[in-house]
Amino acid sequence: MARIIPDGWRELSVTGAAQREIETLAVLADGLPDDYTVYHAVHWTGIDGHFAIYGEIDFAVVNLAGDLLLIEQKCGFLDETAAGLVKQYPGKSKSVPVQISRMVSHLRGKLAVRGDIPSVHTDALLYCPDYTVRNPETAGLVPERIVDASRRGQLCQIVQRLLPAREKTPATTKVHAFLRNLIQLDTDVSALMGHARDVVTRVSGGLAQWARRLEFEPFRLRVTGTAGSGKTQLALAEFRATVEAGKRPLYVCFNRPLADHFRRIAPAGGVACTYHQLCDQRLRQAGETPDFTLPDAFERLQKRAAELAVSDAFLFDTLIVDEGQDISEPWRDFIFRHARPEARILWLEDPLQNLYGRPPTPLPGWVTLRTQSNYRSPRPIVELLRRLLPGDLDIEAASPIAADEIEILDYADTQGLFARVKEAIRLCYSAGFKKHDLAIISYHGRAQSHLLALDALGQTSLRHFTGAYDLFGQPVYSQGDVLVESVYRFKGQAAPAVIFTEIDFAVLDDQAVRKLFVGATRSSMKLVLILHQKSAAGLLERLH
Repeated sequence: MARIIPDGWRELSVTGAAQREIETLAVLADGLPDDYTVYHAVHWTGIDGHFAIYGEIDFAVVNLAGDLLLIEQKCGFLDETAAGLVKQYPGKSKSVPVQISRMVSHLRGKLAVRGDIPSVHTDALLYCPDYTVRNPETAGLVPERIVDASRRGQLCQIVQRLLPAREKTPATTKVHAFLRNLIQLDTDVSALMGHARDVVTRVSGGLAQWARRLEFEPFRLRVTGTAGSGKTQLALAEFRATVEAGKRPLYVCFNRPLADHFRRIAPAGGVACTYHQLCDQRLRQAGETPDFTLPDAFERLQKRAAELAVSDAFLFDTLIVDEGQDISEPWRDFIFRHARPEARILWLEDPLQNLYGRPPTPLPGWVTLRTQSNYRSPRPIVELLRRLLPGDLDIEAASPIAADEIEILDYADTQGLFARVKEAIRLCYSAGFKKHDLAIISYHGRAQSHLLALDALGQTSLRHFTGAYDLFGQPVYSQGDVLVESVYRFKGQAAPAVIFTEIDFAVLDDQAVRKLFVGATRSSMKLVLILHQKSAAGLLERLH
């Protein structure tokens, strides 16, 4: 399979001529061997005297030697005139042979002024998949370099005939650098993220659609699903449907940032909180104010809340428990007391994200639905994790996103750690991600992390949880550009680019694998792992 640059083309939502080019990319990607690279939509602007020259190449195919074959694609109808093939556009017409000649001439000129690039062969062909050229001898192009509708099934064979495979030469690397750097063809990462987000939301939304079509009484559904399988979308769909029906939903989880996130995206009309927030609300509704300055404040909070009778104000028509792997049996019983007898109850969990070593909470008599498809994390991430997980904990790489390979950096000491994090930030920025797309996740909690207390790292200001809450109960964060969080607090959330750092396990045991799983699956596009040298050696040994 040929390599396509820029990446992410399969996810682009395009129509018209652009859609036809994407279809051609699929043909080239699947039909050409690994020795070929295809550059798509190569654009440039140059200055020649007093005139600006604008050029466009639909496809540039490169073999191992650095030789180039330029492909001009013309869809729809063409006119065969005495001057050759002509493509009609609104208000104007273009000579296809002249356009291709200029395209080749401009590219050769740009290569020629680069004295460091050895001479390479440059050729071109016309691809018109919708039109059969009746008189190829008068088309203005060599017939062998026209692939029309009658030969479109032979496109890849003709490309290989005009651009035969050759051995790598000193020009190869420089030609690729030329195409990447001098010609503007970088993917618009922000646009790609938008497309990727839409695609992942659409495919992972399948769980929300068919899980809600299940019918049984009473409705007690346990969903055991891996990260990125669509559990949050299912929870949101249930929450929204309950509100739209004029009823009240309750969403409960363990993790405060996840509860805050869900509350931001959920419609008004229900309650979304953590287990401890639910206890707190119950006490305050009863006229009591918890004292969180006491050393055993949370134990007191839970005990007192369990003693209170449940008023009608705290009875709900739909009850959704998220992060079920973190909910103990006593917590389960307390939460379930807030469901009306006829309520729908859903329990969402992922055993692989059990970071606290709690035993599975029994739900006897419940219907269980299992889904192991991860739609959110790019395939390289899922494939890495599959090699680390025990055989009975398999997950499926179902993401439509084609992403770069995982980058792994190591460090020996704290200063080396900081240097590596700064390097990882530069890698993310150079890949096109912005500061708000990036999350730095520590393998440790606040007590052990060297990063979570920092306000800045080099020129990058960091935004982190201070441990305090405002008068409205919202967490207080420091001022900064890039979010830094612990793997515990970021569980249940995601970011396009993730730097998972301070990874320094002594033994790659079950707990370490689970933390790696949670941190790595927070990424929806790019992942950088930063490990202590000993941990990096252990990870690479396990992978090989």
